[in-house]
Amino acid sequence: MTIRNRLTLISSLTFGVVFALAAFVVYYMFVVTSERIIFSDLQKTGLLSAMFYLEEDELSTREHNRIRTDFEVEMQQTDVKVYDHSGRLRYGNGQFREAVTPAMLQRIREEGRVRFKTEGYYYYGLHYPDNQGDFVVVVAADHSFFTAQRNQLLLAMGTALAIGLLLIFLLSYALSRIAYRPISSVIHQVNQLQAHNLERALTLPRTKDELHELIDTFNGLLLRLSENFVIQRNFINYVSHEFKTPLASITGNLEVFAQRERSPAEYRKVSETVLAEVSQLEHMLNNLMILAGLRTNPQGSVMYRLDELLWDVMDRIFERWPEVKPLLSLDVSVADADRLVVKGYRNQLQMAVYNVIDNAVKYACGKPVTIALAESDGALRLTVQDQGPGIPPTELQFVHQPFYRGSNVGDTKGSGIGLSLAVLICKQNDVAFSLTSDARGTQATFIFRQL
Repeated sequence: MTIRNRLTLISSLTFGVVFALAAFVVYYMFVVTSERIIFSDLQKTGLLSAMFYLEEDELSTREHNRIRTDFEVEMQQTDVKVYDHSGRLRYGNGQFREAVTPAMLQRIREEGRVRFKTEGYYYYGLHYPDNQGDFVVVVAADHSFFTAQRNQLLLAMGTALAIGLLLIFLLSYALSRIAYRPISSVIHQVNQLQAHNLERALTLPRTKDELHELIDTFNGLLLRLSENFVIQRNFINYVSHEFKTPLASITGNLEVFAQRERSPAEYRKVSETVLAEVSQLEHMLNNLMILAGLRTNPQGSVMYRLDELLWDVMDRIFERWPEVKPLLSLDVSVADADRLVVKGYRNQLQMAVYNVIDNAVKYACGKPVTIALAESDGALRLTVQDQGPGIPPTELQFVHQPFYRGSNVGDTKGSGIGLSLAVLICKQNDVAFSLTSDARGTQATFIFRQL
């Protein structure tokens, strides 16, 4: 059963139960109040009848005529019987055939005033001592009129309940459709989601209610899922990009080594070189899997010197680009070596710095590249400045995206992965990264927090 139908049924059932309880209370109060009024009227009629039949010898003609007038009005729908001390009927109008038993007369004499009802009548009995003797006045009224009124009330309440349930059902169904409309919209939007468009947020309803909060939370979940999907989707591309240089080095060494017979020392040297490259590949694979969320970092963040990381990166750069040694300059202007210590995932950040410097060398078009490490505002600032053609201003916002390459790269080979990977690494290691560019070149800046 849908929520909409469930809400309709619940609201209708709630109305039915509440109305039925209210109708029961009304009906009960009507019966109790009506019977109280009937017995009260019977009591007055009983007293009036006793005075009419038994007090004639003690009242003046004028007073007795006035009582007679009231008595005749009351007697139209009421039966009156007056019994003497022996239980013999002495007076009465004889409207009803219902007889009063001796047990009922005895009870009235003992209790003084008694009211009771049978299947067809209401009774009020009164013990009335008089100078003529002890009498019992019994007044009875047919309750057919009251029964008819009670049945009409039941019919009216039953009709109101049926009509009310129908109206409540229709109104609840219409209101539930209106209330369910935002949920239907959300369901439609969720059905349109695919793995490639998870970053598209669901439209929030205008009402600031629990549904708004739920969709807002769901949008946050979609954003996190989208980020994870992007990371995992690009994992293979990152691997292919980072493995390219070590694999090329291994392949080149083995091809040269296989061209002729080698001495044991040469075998040992090539083996060491290949093992070093394989170890580098293993470190890269572990770092990439950690970045992709496929593996946790077993070592955690460590403290290391940023200048030593730079020298390791420079060694790798010179190994790949031996011809750019004269064009690369590194300036470390931090006098205190202790101020060069930072904390983080060293291998990952080494990969990020390498990618940025590698890009600078690649797109510098044979022009100088300046690398500077300085202390600024309690942080270490690493800048990589090249003198290449720069990045068009309209494209600068897109260079962080995987596979994106500027329109002015020309024939320079590349995959558009290195910079996006560097940005991702900096984000996960709490390192600020920024990129500025103009026609005079491009400058990348890393800001590391000092200990």
